[in-house]
Amino acid sequence: MGDFVAAIALALQTNELWKGVGVSVIFIALWSPIVLLAGHAGLIVDRFETRMVAITAALFQCVVAAALAFLSGSITATLALAVLLGVGAAIGQSAEFALVPLLAGPRSLGRANGLVESARSLGFAVGPLVGGALAASVGTRWAMLADSASFLMIAAALASLTVRRRVSRAATAKFRARDGLTMLFSERMLGVAMATGAVTLVFMSATIPADFVYTTDVLDKSSLALGLVITVWASAMIVASILLAPRVPAHGVALGALLAASAQGFAKFLAPFWMVFPFMCVCYLFGGLSHGVKNTLFRTLIHQRIAPERHGQAFAAYNGLRNGAELIALAAGGFLVAAIGAAGTLWLAGGAAGVVGLAGAVLLSTRGAGQTAAARANAS
Repeated sequence: MGDFVAAIALALQTNELWKGVGVSVIFIALWSPIVLLAGHAGLIVDRFETRMVAITAALFQCVVAAALAFLSGSITATLALAVLLGVGAAIGQSAEFALVPLLAGPRSLGRANGLVESARSLGFAVGPLVGGALAASVGTRWAMLADSASFLMIAAALASLTVRRRVSRAATAKFRARDGLTMLFSERMLGVAMATGAVTLVFMSATIPADFVYTTDVLDKSSLALGLVITVWASAMIVASILLAPRVPAHGVALGALLAASAQGFAKFLAPFWMVFPFMCVCYLFGGLSHGVKNTLFRTLIHQRIAPERHGQAFAAYNGLRNGAELIALAAGGFLVAAIGAAGTLWLAGGAAGVVGLAGAVLLSTRGAGQTAAARANAS
Protein backbone atom coordinates (compact mmCIF):
# COMPACT_ATOMS: atom_id res chain seq x y z
CA MET A 1 0.00 0.00 0.00
CA GLY A 2 2.83 2.34 0.88
CA ASP A 3 4.43 1.84 -2.54
CA PHE A 4 1.23 2.88 -4.31
CA VAL A 5 0.66 5.84 -1.96
CA ALA A 6 4.11 7.13 -2.89
CA ALA A 7 3.85 6.34 -6.60
CA ILE A 8 0.50 8.07 -7.06
CA ALA A 9 1.55 11.15 -5.08
CA LEU A 10 4.85 11.49 -6.94
CA ALA A 11 3.20 10.85 -10.31
CA LEU A 12 0.65 13.60 -9.68
CA GLN A 13 3.38 16.02 -8.65
CA THR A 14 5.72 15.32 -11.56
CA ASN A 15 2.83 15.45 -14.01
CA GLU A 16 2.17 19.03 -12.86
CA LEU A 17 5.76 19.92 -13.72
CA TRP A 18 6.04 17.87 -16.92
CA LYS A 19 2.61 17.57 -18.46
CA GLY A 20 2.12 14.38 -20.43
CA VAL A 21 5.44 12.74 -19.56
CA GLY A 22 5.76 13.24 -15.80
CA VAL A 23 3.89 10.05 -14.93
CA SER A 24 6.03 7.92 -17.22
CA VAL A 25 9.25 9.52 -15.95
CA ILE A 26 8.52 8.83 -12.29
CA PHE A 27 7.53 5.20 -12.93
CA ILE A 28 10.68 4.67 -15.00
CA ALA A 29 12.74 6.09 -12.10
CA LEU A 30 11.01 3.77 -9.61
CA TRP A 31 11.08 0.59 -11.73
CA SER A 32 14.34 0.74 -13.70
CA PRO A 33 16.59 -0.23 -10.72
CA ILE A 34 14.54 -3.41 -10.27
CA VAL A 35 15.40 -4.30 -13.87
CA LEU A 36 19.00 -3.10 -14.04
CA LEU A 37 20.10 -4.37 -10.62
CA ALA A 38 18.22 -7.68 -10.61
CA GLY A 39 21.37 -9.81 -10.74
CA HIS A 40 23.22 -7.96 -8.01
CA ALA A 41 20.14 -7.71 -5.78
CA GLY A 42 19.73 -11.48 -5.98
CA LEU A 43 23.37 -12.04 -5.01
CA ILE A 44 22.93 -9.85 -1.91
CA VAL A 45 19.83 -11.78 -0.85
CA ASP A 46 21.50 -15.18 -1.27
CA ARG A 47 24.91 -14.26 0.18
CA PHE A 48 23.72 -12.70 3.43
CA GLU A 49 21.18 -13.66 6.08
CA THR A 50 17.92 -12.93 4.26
CA ARG A 51 15.76 -11.63 7.08
CA MET A 52 18.41 -9.02 7.99
CA VAL A 53 18.74 -8.05 4.31
CA ALA A 54 14.97 -7.46 4.17
CA ILE A 55 15.04 -5.39 7.38
CA THR A 56 17.95 -3.28 6.10
CA ALA A 57 16.19 -2.68 2.78
CA ALA A 58 13.00 -1.62 4.56
CA LEU A 59 14.88 0.83 6.82
CA PHE A 60 16.76 2.21 3.79
CA GLN A 61 13.46 2.81 1.98
CA CYS A 62 12.04 4.39 5.15
CA VAL A 63 14.84 6.98 5.14
CA VAL A 64 14.59 7.63 1.38
CA ALA A 65 10.82 8.10 1.53
CA ALA A 66 11.24 10.54 4.44
CA ALA A 67 13.84 12.48 2.44
CA LEU A 68 11.41 12.62 -0.49
CA ALA A 69 8.82 14.19 1.81
CA PHE A 70 11.06 17.23 2.33
CA LEU A 71 12.95 17.39 -0.98
CA SER A 72 10.15 16.63 -3.44
CA GLY A 73 9.98 20.28 -4.49
CA SER A 74 13.10 19.72 -6.60
CA ILE A 75 12.54 17.57 -9.68
CA THR A 76 16.22 16.50 -9.72
CA ALA A 77 16.11 15.41 -6.08
CA THR A 78 12.76 13.69 -6.62
CA LEU A 79 14.04 11.57 -9.51
CA ALA A 80 17.32 10.71 -7.75
CA LEU A 81 15.52 9.64 -4.57
CA ALA A 82 12.90 7.73 -6.58
CA VAL A 83 15.74 5.73 -8.14
CA LEU A 84 17.09 4.96 -4.64
CA LEU A 85 13.61 3.88 -3.57
CA GLY A 86 13.65 1.47 -6.53
CA VAL A 87 17.05 0.12 -5.42
CA GLY A 88 15.59 -0.71 -2.01
CA ALA A 89 12.58 -2.37 -3.65
CA ALA A 90 14.83 -4.52 -5.86
CA ILE A 91 16.53 -6.00 -2.79
CA GLY A 92 13.63 -5.98 -0.32
CA GLN A 93 11.04 -7.67 -2.52
CA SER A 94 13.44 -10.45 -3.51
CA ALA A 95 14.34 -11.09 0.13
CA GLU A 96 10.70 -11.22 1.21
CA PHE A 97 9.77 -13.74 -1.49
CA ALA A 98 12.79 -15.89 -0.60
CA LEU A 99 11.50 -16.10 3.01
CA VAL A 100 8.06 -17.44 2.02
CA PRO A 101 8.91 -21.20 2.01
CA LEU A 102 10.49 -20.91 5.47
CA LEU A 103 7.47 -19.03 6.81
CA ALA A 104 5.07 -21.53 5.22
CA GLY A 105 6.79 -24.46 6.93
CA PRO A 106 4.79 -27.69 6.47
CA ARG A 107 1.78 -25.81 5.08
CA SER A 108 0.91 -25.69 1.38
CA LEU A 109 3.29 -23.48 -0.58
CA GLY A 110 0.48 -22.60 -2.98
CA ARG A 111 -1.71 -21.41 -0.11
CA ALA A 112 1.16 -19.40 1.36
CA ASN A 113 1.82 -17.67 -1.97
CA GLY A 114 -1.92 -17.08 -2.32
CA LEU A 115 -1.96 -15.28 1.02
CA VAL A 116 1.06 -13.16 0.04
CA GLU A 117 -0.51 -12.28 -3.31
CA SER A 118 -3.86 -11.40 -1.72
CA ALA A 119 -2.10 -9.02 0.69
CA ARG A 120 -0.27 -7.38 -2.22
CA SER A 121 -3.56 -7.08 -4.13
CA LEU A 122 -5.17 -5.42 -1.12
CA GLY A 123 -2.38 -2.85 -1.17
CA PHE A 124 -2.97 -2.34 -4.89
CA ALA A 125 -6.67 -1.75 -4.22
CA VAL A 126 -6.26 0.64 -1.29
CA GLY A 127 -2.93 2.36 -2.05
CA PRO A 128 -3.93 4.48 -5.07
CA LEU A 129 -7.05 5.69 -3.27
CA VAL A 130 -5.10 6.68 -0.15
CA GLY A 131 -2.27 8.22 -2.19
CA GLY A 132 -4.64 10.31 -4.29
CA ALA A 133 -6.61 11.41 -1.22
CA LEU A 134 -3.47 12.44 0.69
CA ALA A 135 -1.97 14.26 -2.29
CA ALA A 136 -5.22 16.15 -2.90
CA SER A 137 -5.92 17.05 0.74
CA VAL A 138 -2.61 17.55 2.57
CA GLY A 139 -0.02 17.33 -0.21
CA THR A 140 2.80 15.08 -1.38
CA ARG A 141 4.84 15.53 1.81
CA TRP A 142 2.33 13.69 3.99
CA ALA A 143 1.87 10.97 1.39
CA MET A 144 5.63 10.32 1.42
CA LEU A 145 5.70 10.37 5.24
CA ALA A 146 2.92 7.75 5.19
CA ASP A 147 5.06 5.66 2.83
CA SER A 148 8.06 6.09 5.14
CA ALA A 149 5.96 4.92 8.10
CA SER A 150 4.85 1.84 6.14
CA PHE A 151 8.48 0.77 5.64
CA LEU A 152 9.12 1.23 9.35
CA MET A 153 6.18 -1.08 10.08
CA ILE A 154 7.55 -3.63 7.60
CA ALA A 155 10.96 -3.56 9.29
CA ALA A 156 9.31 -4.11 12.69
CA ALA A 157 7.26 -7.03 11.33
CA LEU A 158 10.36 -8.63 9.81
CA ALA A 159 12.28 -8.17 13.06
CA SER A 160 9.59 -10.18 14.86
CA LEU A 161 10.15 -13.25 12.67
CA THR A 162 11.99 -16.20 14.15
CA VAL A 163 13.06 -17.78 10.83
CA ARG A 164 16.53 -17.29 9.43
CA ARG A 165 17.69 -18.03 5.89
CA ARG A 166 21.41 -18.56 5.36
CA VAL A 167 23.19 -20.05 2.37
CA SER A 168 26.65 -21.55 2.86
CA ARG A 169 29.60 -19.37 1.86
CA ALA A 170 31.01 -22.20 -0.24
CA ALA A 171 27.84 -22.33 -2.35
CA THR A 172 27.44 -18.57 -2.76
CA ALA A 173 31.08 -18.14 -3.83
CA LYS A 174 30.11 -19.70 -7.15
CA PHE A 175 27.04 -17.48 -7.70
CA ARG A 176 27.20 -14.88 -10.48
CA ALA A 177 25.03 -11.83 -11.15
CA ARG A 178 23.58 -13.27 -14.36
CA ASP A 179 22.65 -16.62 -12.82
CA GLY A 180 19.15 -15.53 -11.80
CA LEU A 181 17.94 -14.91 -15.32
CA THR A 182 19.73 -18.02 -16.58
CA MET A 183 17.95 -20.15 -13.97
CA LEU A 184 14.51 -18.92 -15.07
CA PHE A 185 15.21 -20.43 -18.51
CA SER A 186 17.33 -23.39 -17.40
CA GLU A 187 14.63 -25.98 -18.10
CA ARG A 188 11.92 -26.16 -20.73
CA MET A 189 8.85 -25.92 -18.49
CA LEU A 190 10.16 -22.93 -16.58
CA GLY A 191 11.51 -21.27 -19.72
CA VAL A 192 8.24 -21.56 -21.66
CA ALA A 193 6.28 -20.27 -18.69
CA MET A 194 8.58 -17.30 -18.06
CA ALA A 195 8.88 -16.28 -21.71
CA THR A 196 5.13 -16.54 -22.25
CA GLY A 197 4.42 -14.68 -19.02
CA ALA A 198 6.77 -11.84 -19.97
CA VAL A 199 5.24 -11.36 -23.43
CA THR A 200 1.67 -11.46 -22.11
CA LEU A 201 2.64 -8.92 -19.45
CA VAL A 202 3.89 -6.50 -22.11
CA PHE A 203 0.51 -6.64 -23.83
CA MET A 204 -1.48 -6.51 -20.58
CA SER A 205 0.44 -3.49 -19.28
CA ALA A 206 -0.10 -1.75 -22.61
CA THR A 207 -3.86 -1.91 -21.97
CA ILE A 208 -3.65 0.11 -18.74
CA PRO A 209 -3.79 3.56 -20.41
CA ALA A 210 -6.72 2.25 -22.47
CA ASP A 211 -8.65 1.37 -19.30
CA PHE A 212 -8.65 5.03 -18.28
CA VAL A 213 -9.62 6.40 -21.68
CA TYR A 214 -12.19 3.68 -22.43
CA THR A 215 -14.02 4.22 -19.14
CA THR A 216 -14.02 8.02 -19.08
CA ASP A 217 -14.19 8.88 -22.79
CA VAL A 218 -15.71 5.97 -24.70
CA LEU A 219 -18.25 4.99 -22.04
CA ASP A 220 -18.49 8.61 -20.81
CA LYS A 221 -18.27 7.63 -17.14
CA SER A 222 -16.86 9.57 -14.18
CA SER A 223 -13.60 9.05 -12.32
CA LEU A 224 -15.68 7.27 -9.67
CA ALA A 225 -16.63 4.64 -12.25
CA LEU A 226 -12.95 4.25 -13.13
CA GLY A 227 -12.18 3.70 -9.47
CA LEU A 228 -14.93 1.06 -9.33
CA VAL A 229 -13.40 -0.83 -12.26
CA ILE A 230 -9.98 -0.87 -10.58
CA THR A 231 -11.54 -1.97 -7.29
CA VAL A 232 -13.46 -4.80 -9.01
CA TRP A 233 -10.24 -6.04 -10.62
CA ALA A 234 -8.19 -5.81 -7.42
CA SER A 235 -10.91 -7.40 -5.26
CA ALA A 236 -11.16 -10.32 -7.68
CA MET A 237 -7.38 -10.78 -7.45
CA ILE A 238 -7.65 -11.10 -3.67
CA VAL A 239 -10.42 -13.70 -3.88
CA ALA A 240 -8.63 -15.73 -6.54
CA SER A 241 -5.31 -15.69 -4.69
CA ILE A 242 -6.89 -17.11 -1.54
CA LEU A 243 -9.58 -19.44 -2.89
CA LEU A 244 -8.67 -20.49 -6.45
CA ALA A 245 -4.88 -20.59 -6.92
CA PRO A 246 -4.16 -22.92 -3.95
CA ARG A 247 -6.54 -25.49 -5.46
CA VAL A 248 -4.32 -25.98 -8.52
CA PRO A 249 -2.38 -29.27 -8.09
CA ALA A 250 1.41 -29.04 -7.88
CA HIS A 251 1.92 -30.79 -11.25
CA GLY A 252 -0.39 -28.31 -13.02
CA VAL A 253 1.07 -25.03 -11.72
CA ALA A 254 2.90 -24.03 -14.95
CA LEU A 255 -0.02 -24.88 -17.23
CA GLY A 256 -2.48 -23.19 -14.87
CA ALA A 257 -0.40 -20.00 -14.83
CA LEU A 258 -0.37 -19.77 -18.63
CA LEU A 259 -4.11 -20.49 -18.95
CA ALA A 260 -4.78 -17.78 -16.37
CA ALA A 261 -2.56 -15.34 -18.30
CA SER A 262 -4.56 -16.13 -21.43
CA ALA A 263 -7.91 -15.66 -19.68
CA GLN A 264 -6.72 -12.33 -18.29
CA GLY A 265 -5.98 -11.04 -21.79
CA PHE A 266 -9.24 -12.28 -23.29
CA ALA A 267 -11.20 -10.59 -20.46
CA LYS A 268 -9.99 -7.20 -21.70
CA PHE A 269 -10.40 -8.25 -25.32
CA LEU A 270 -14.11 -8.99 -24.81
CA ALA A 271 -15.03 -5.80 -22.93
CA PRO A 272 -15.39 -3.44 -25.95
CA PHE A 273 -17.67 -5.82 -27.87
CA TRP A 274 -20.60 -4.54 -25.81
CA MET A 275 -19.91 -0.94 -24.84
CA VAL A 276 -21.87 -0.73 -21.61
CA PHE A 277 -20.32 -0.20 -18.19
CA PRO A 278 -21.83 -3.23 -16.37
CA PHE A 279 -20.46 -5.57 -19.05
CA MET A 280 -17.02 -4.03 -18.64
CA CYS A 281 -17.22 -4.66 -14.87
CA VAL A 282 -18.14 -8.32 -15.45
CA CYS A 283 -15.24 -8.77 -17.89
CA TYR A 284 -12.81 -7.12 -15.47
CA LEU A 285 -14.10 -9.30 -12.63
CA PHE A 286 -12.99 -12.37 -14.59
CA GLY A 287 -9.78 -10.59 -15.59
CA GLY A 288 -8.95 -9.89 -11.95
CA LEU A 289 -9.68 -13.50 -10.95
CA SER A 290 -7.31 -14.71 -13.69
CA HIS A 291 -4.67 -12.15 -12.68
CA GLY A 292 -4.71 -13.32 -9.04
CA VAL A 293 -4.36 -16.97 -10.07
CA LYS A 294 -1.57 -16.15 -12.53
CA ASN A 295 0.56 -14.15 -10.09
CA THR A 296 0.25 -16.74 -7.34
CA LEU A 297 1.08 -19.68 -9.60
CA PHE A 298 4.11 -18.02 -11.18
CA ARG A 299 5.67 -17.44 -7.76
CA THR A 300 4.79 -20.97 -6.65
CA LEU A 301 6.39 -22.32 -9.83
CA ILE A 302 9.67 -20.56 -9.03
CA HIS A 303 9.61 -21.89 -5.46
CA GLN A 304 9.01 -25.40 -6.86
CA ARG A 305 11.54 -25.48 -9.70
CA ILE A 306 14.47 -23.44 -8.32
CA ALA A 307 16.75 -24.71 -5.54
CA PRO A 308 15.98 -22.96 -2.21
CA GLU A 309 19.49 -21.53 -1.90
CA ARG A 310 18.97 -19.66 -5.21
CA HIS A 311 15.54 -18.18 -4.47
CA GLY A 312 16.93 -14.69 -3.91
CA GLN A 313 18.52 -14.59 -7.36
CA ALA A 314 15.51 -16.23 -8.99
CA PHE A 315 12.99 -13.75 -7.58
CA ALA A 316 15.23 -10.77 -8.27
CA ALA A 317 15.44 -11.92 -11.89
CA TYR A 318 11.68 -12.53 -12.01
CA ASN A 319 10.98 -9.05 -10.65
CA GLY A 320 13.41 -7.61 -13.19
CA LEU A 321 11.72 -9.49 -16.02
CA ARG A 322 8.28 -8.27 -14.91
CA ASN A 323 9.30 -4.66 -14.48
CA GLY A 324 11.25 -4.69 -17.74
CA ALA A 325 8.11 -5.81 -19.55
CA GLU A 326 6.11 -3.07 -17.84
CA LEU A 327 8.66 -0.40 -18.81
CA ILE A 328 8.35 -1.44 -22.45
CA ALA A 329 4.57 -1.33 -22.21
CA LEU A 330 4.63 2.06 -20.49
CA ALA A 331 5.59 3.72 -23.77
CA ALA A 332 3.69 1.36 -26.07
CA GLY A 333 0.33 1.73 -24.32
CA GLY A 334 0.09 5.50 -24.76
CA PHE A 335 1.13 5.20 -28.40
CA LEU A 336 -1.50 2.55 -29.13
CA VAL A 337 -4.31 4.58 -27.54
CA ALA A 338 -3.31 7.62 -29.58
CA ALA A 339 -3.07 5.56 -32.78
CA ILE A 340 -6.09 3.21 -32.65
CA GLY A 341 -8.15 4.43 -29.70
CA ALA A 342 -8.97 2.87 -26.34
CA ALA A 343 -11.31 0.16 -27.65
CA GLY A 344 -8.84 -0.76 -30.40
CA THR A 345 -6.05 -1.05 -27.84
CA LEU A 346 -8.12 -3.38 -25.65
CA TRP A 347 -8.94 -5.51 -28.69
CA LEU A 348 -5.38 -5.63 -30.02
CA ALA A 349 -3.28 -5.82 -26.85
CA GLY A 350 -5.81 -7.81 -24.79
CA GLY A 351 -6.39 -10.26 -27.64
CA ALA A 352 -2.65 -10.62 -28.25
CA ALA A 353 -2.07 -11.41 -24.56
CA GLY A 354 -4.83 -14.03 -24.70
CA VAL A 355 -3.43 -15.68 -27.83
CA VAL A 356 0.17 -15.70 -26.56
CA GLY A 357 -0.89 -17.20 -23.22
CA LEU A 358 -2.94 -19.88 -24.97
CA ALA A 359 -0.08 -20.66 -27.37
CA GLY A 360 2.31 -21.10 -24.44
CA ALA A 361 -0.16 -23.41 -22.69
CA VAL A 362 -0.58 -25.52 -25.85
CA LEU A 363 3.21 -25.71 -26.32
CA LEU A 364 3.67 -26.81 -22.73
CA SER A 365 0.88 -29.38 -22.73
CA THR A 366 1.77 -30.79 -26.17
CA ARG A 367 5.36 -31.47 -25.16
CA GLY A 368 4.19 -32.92 -21.87
CA ALA A 369 1.81 -35.30 -23.65
CA GLY A 370 4.60 -36.32 -26.04
CA GLN A 371 6.96 -37.11 -23.18
CA THR A 372 4.28 -39.19 -21.41
CA ALA A 373 3.60 -41.20 -24.57
CA ALA A 374 7.32 -41.82 -25.09
CA ALA A 375 7.70 -43.01 -21.51
CA ARG A 376 4.82 -45.45 -21.94
CA ALA A 377 6.30 -46.78 -25.18
CA ASN A 378 9.67 -47.35 -23.53
CA ALA A 379 8.02 -49.11 -20.61
CA SER A 380 6.20 -51.50 -22.94
